[in-house]
Amino acid sequence: MDYIEAIVLGIIQGLTEFLPVSSSGHLELAKAILGDTSVPEESLTFTVVLHFATALSTLVVFRKEVAEIFKGLFQFKWNDETEFSLKIIASMIPAVVIGLLFEKELESFFGGQILLVGFMLLVTALLLLLADKAKKTDKKVSFTNAVIIGISQAIAMLPGISRSGATISTSVLLGVDRNKAARFSFLMVVPLIVGKIAKDLLSGDINFKSAEILPMSVGFLAAFIAGLFACTWMISLVKKSKLSYFAIYCAVVGVVAIGYSLMN
Repeated sequence: MDYIEAIVLGIIQGLTEFLPVSSSGHLELAKAILGDTSVPEESLTFTVVLHFATALSTLVVFRKEVAEIFKGLFQFKWNDETEFSLKIIASMIPAVVIGLLFEKELESFFGGQILLVGFMLLVTALLLLLADKAKKTDKKVSFTNAVIIGISQAIAMLPGISRSGATISTSVLLGVDRNKAARFSFLMVVPLIVGKIAKDLLSGDINFKSAEILPMSVGFLAAFIAGLFACTWMISLVKKSKLSYFAIYCAVVGVVAIGYSLMN
């Protein structure tokens, strides 16, 4: 992988992690167009590294909220921060279970499965259309909601299903305030990504080759910078209920991906 390819993929990841258009799906499409010949495991390693970059950008954008959460937790008593943290943990359970039980199967989806990506983008488009039509409310995320949103996050492990799109749409359809839905969606993925990186490093599943370090570092930086911009932009868009535009985009890209796959 050269530096230009790493930068392009990093920017794509940074933008599409927060915009509801599926970062993993766009990465697979970009790899196919750029002629990426890496095996699924290597492809997934690069994808995980880029996801880690956007997780860090999430922490930067929500640094005040994260600091308040940690401050509340260290008071060792029941408060809003403790409750929010437990909801985050509850939302992680479905993805953790699916990730551990079907890890190899999930890896196989990150090797140029363009037809799958196309159909999953159409599913994302449908979710966004439904969420855009939902009534605005001021409800908070409940523990039951957290688990249901977590199931959406687990399903979004398939390339082409937008994680932010699926979790925000599910939250809005459950009646959660749009601003709270976006905040919860972006923060709930951070522990999963950090945990995934730690697990793979300790188990040896991620094995960085010396020739890959610099391109991955460049891609990481590109994803981080693009993520800072996209995260802030997406919060504003969710408040204004503009998800239908992304639904149209996902539908168009999905149809193009299906056509590309069938022709090749």
